[in-house]
Amino acid sequence: MTAWVLWLVAAGMLAAGEIAGGALVLLMLAGGALGGAVAALAGAPVPFQLVAFLGLSAFLLASVRPVARAHLERAPAHRDGVQALVGRTAVVTRVVGRSSGRIQVGADEWTARSEFDDTYPVGTTVRILQVEGATAIVGEEIG
Repeated sequence: MTAWVLWLVAAGMLAAGEIAGGALVLLMLAGGALGGAVAALAGAPVPFQLVAFLGLSAFLLASVRPVARAHLERAPAHRDGVQALVGRTAVVTRVVGRSSGRIQVGADEWTARSEFDDTYPVGTTVRILQVEGATAIVGEEIG
């Protein structure tokens, strides 16, 4: 088996290992192994292939990995779906208690319940604290 094939196998194994870990270290090493494969295809001797592997791996770990991790760890700029309701205000349309009630959020009406044992009468403005399934959990009577 030629050296470039061994480098490709190593790159594939490292990339597969990255799936289990997710720290982006093995993926950068896989990129270095691809550099070793390119060096082997170019006919470079084994010591130069190792230098290409180590050099490219170090470069990727130092420059690409921090940028990639920052993009992966960044929170989404907006919430969507039912999570977009959290923090919004709503008006009680049917008395909201610990186990039942209804609220109006914009043009939509939702089932609701209070976070604790509070009761909110019809017409009260409340804040949506979280959403569980199709039920809004409300609290913090406003005005």
